Amino acid sequence: MKKWIISVTLATGMIGLAGCSGDGAENSEVVATTKAGDVTKEELYSSMKQKFTPQMEQALQELVYTKVLSDKYEVSDKEVKEKLNEAKDQLGPQFDMFLQQYNLDEKSFKEYLKLQLLQEKAAISDVEVTEKELKEYYEKWKPDIQVRHILVDDEKTAKEVKQKLADGAKFEELAKEYSKDPGSAENGGSLGWVDYAGRQNFVPEFSKALDTLEKGKVSEPIKTEYGFHIIEITDKKEKKSFDEMKKELEKELKLSKVDPQKIQEAMKREIEKADLKIKDEDLKKAFEQVLNPPAAPEKGETPAPESEETPAAEE
Repeated sequence: MKKWIISVTLATGMIGLAGCSGDGAENSEVVATTKAGDVTKEELYSSMKQKFTPQMEQALQELVYTKVLSDKYEVSDKEVKEKLNEAKDQLGPQFDMFLQQYNLDEKSFKEYLKLQLLQEKAAISDVEVTEKELKEYYEKWKPDIQVRHILVDDEKTAKEVKQKLADGAKFEELAKEYSKDPGSAENGGSLGWVDYAGRQNFVPEFSKALDTLEKGKVSEPIKTEYGFHIIEITDKKEKKSFDEMKKELEKELKLSKVDPQKIQEAMKREIEKADLKIKDEDLKKAFEQVLNPPAAPEKGETPAPESEETPAAEE
């Protein structure tokens, strides 16, 4: 099972709300009319600030980040499209459901992916990797594989599934019938293409099985904390030479050294350099935690408990 698929931190459906804060005539533009009177952009904007201040602050953050980072770093349409295709591969037929869940359409999701790529480039801009590190990483690196699995509760059922496969039953049909993994069952057990970094996001027993399993071979039942898995690698890409992969590996290795704190530090650095000034008094605190993050706990000190609003890590 993957411990991470795609994390969405967007104030979904709210992006662009800060754009309602124009000046002069634009601010008094009418957005709705009634016999009892009109509703202007200014009234709508004020109402939204009162009712949705956290979402407005987050939307403002994302708009500012995109503007500031785009001025310094470049993300091509090709990069965004590749990222989008990765998401579609990971989510399969659930991609549309994913967009609906977060109140997104494909265009707004691509905007989020662009911001994510910009943040990555800012975070790795001062990360160094040596030639030795790159070569060691290349030796361990494994090419992308296409994976499917069937997850059941007990070993007896897993062996039953394994036998049915040996007798000629179709993997896709058994996945729909038996698998307890809702994320892949309806897609014939497919987990899509998994890259080297993605392998690390599976539980250890699952990752170990992927390292030893040959293409086209069905595994024995693999026990993990989720139950028992029957795994198959249906396709596998070829590993290119070190020189051909060097640029790609350098980016991967740098990203592997980036954590949420590193990204936050990069955002703080870029915002300070941009000389940000927030004119709207009601949104003054939008960057408070970015520019003045709480101090890290001293060694041996117990960190404060997370807020109930902090989203839990996806399994």
